[in-house]
Amino acid sequence: MAPNPPNPEQLPAVCRDIVMEYSEQVVKLGLTLFQLLSEALGLHPNHLKDMGCAESILILGHYYPPCPEPQLTLGTSSHTDPDFFTILLQDQIGGLQVLHEDQWVDVPPIPGAMVINMGDLLQLVSNNKFKSISPRVLAKHVGPRISVACFFRGQQNSTRLYCPIKELLPEGNAPIYRETTINEYLTYFYSKGLDGNSSLPHFKL
Repeated sequence: MAPNPPNPEQLPAVCRDIVMEYSEQVVKLGLTLFQLLSEALGLHPNHLKDMGCAESILILGHYYPPCPEPQLTLGTSSHTDPDFFTILLQDQIGGLQVLHEDQWVDVPPIPGAMVINMGDLLQLVSNNKFKSISPRVLAKHVGPRISVACFFRGQQNSTRLYCPIKELLPEGNAPIYRETTINEYLTYFYSKGLDGNSSLPHFKL
């Protein structure tokens, strides 16, 4: 949806208006979150925005049909998101889990609530002050399960380099990760696939 939003005529008529309205509102929410995250790091509220973290926004709809044998598969396998954060809207079917202290924990849907998943790039630029999470989606007998994920990340075709923010590196605190572009990070992420492991170790110094 950004930096180059689609022509509304390219969207199905049945959801055209709501997709355009939802994307406009979710971008506003995302910019507010970037301000709050910047302040949480002790930075100016516009720091992450000014780094270009919100310049590219991808919205994906996920459709999980009912599964006759859910114990034999997953809806989506364990992974981490290659972005700064993801805003997730899920329906009431459930099935989302996150890995916490080596245990899979259910994230039950709450009416009117959205899920915010920290991504790999936020962990990278914060030098591990924020940690990306590992989600997965269980297959279910019931359904379909529908969710909408909005991924906030920098522009893929930009030459801008991302690395740990220097203001977060006081004397003696070395950066954990090397510089990378969004394109390099995404290229490695997609070549690796959803194998249950983060892409971050590949970019460690």
